[in-house]
Amino acid sequence: MKSHRSAHAPALRLVDAESQADGDVRDPSPNGVRDAEADEDVDVDVGAEFGDELDLEEEALAAAAERAAAGELDAASEDALRQWLQRRLSAYLKPGHRARIIFTDNVHTMLSVKRGQGVYTLRMHRMFAAAPPAVLRAVARYAQSQDREAGVLLRRYIDGNEHLIRDAERPRSQQLDTQGAHFNLQELFDGLNARYFGGTIEAKITWGPRARRKPGRESIKLGSYSIEERLIRVHPVLDAADVPRFFVEWIIYHEMLHEVHDMPIVDGRRVYHTPEFRRAEALFDRYAEAVLWERTQVHKLLDR
Repeated sequence: MKSHRSAHAPALRLVDAESQADGDVRDPSPNGVRDAEADEDVDVDVGAEFGDELDLEEEALAAAAERAAAGELDAASEDALRQWLQRRLSAYLKPGHRARIIFTDNVHTMLSVKRGQGVYTLRMHRMFAAAPPAVLRAVARYAQSQDREAGVLLRRYIDGNEHLIRDAERPRSQQLDTQGAHFNLQELFDGLNARYFGGTIEAKITWGPRARRKPGRESIKLGSYSIEERLIRVHPVLDAADVPRFFVEWIIYHEMLHEVHDMPIVDGRRVYHTPEFRRAEALFDRYAEAVLWERTQVHKLLDR
């Protein structure tokens, strides 16, 4: 959905993950515009202001939502609010489906929806942080069925909140998605950081994009570490009931090691896994189990 700042009429977008890879979302409107900032993510540290259970009165949540909509809420509290909104939206979806919200500061596309793997991924302008229940229900209805009346209500809500749309030149924050259906990456990261690194690892962590599976693929990259961003990405295929917790921790631990071990350039090539790195890997308390599980079970993940 676009703001009326655009020269074109607002358009809602609904994209099936099965038909397009994440990051290649196309607007069905012939005049559609997709912002580059839609792919940005934000750092979060869950629960600072809200607490893990979000036991706040509606008035406090509403006040926090207003601050989030204006971009005035700290990252940790905004993420707690986002997870609260995800649970509310999920309650309006069909059984077995859940919502994944990513706030943006886009100036054209205010709301886009993508469906896949039982998850509705909603990239929405942070103005929706303060959306009343009727608007959230409209978001859910449109995500599931492109309901026309819901679309009209959403356009009205966007038009009424144009003052919250920021200029494109304004600095943008990042947002991470840490809560999966089976694992909370931030929780696992924090535990590993305390047990193995004395809390010194500063990297951020997020689930990676839910890209379309490539037919016949023979390998899969389960984790990555970005030096420039200090960002760990974990493949969402690991967010499954049959994947052991210790194996997800092993993948995270491996990527955390990249922050503390040098990656020298030898003969013109960067060496990511030095002998020191490999020795540190073996310090993981369930190292042998993790290696065995990867060798014997990871092939099952290739077709997901």
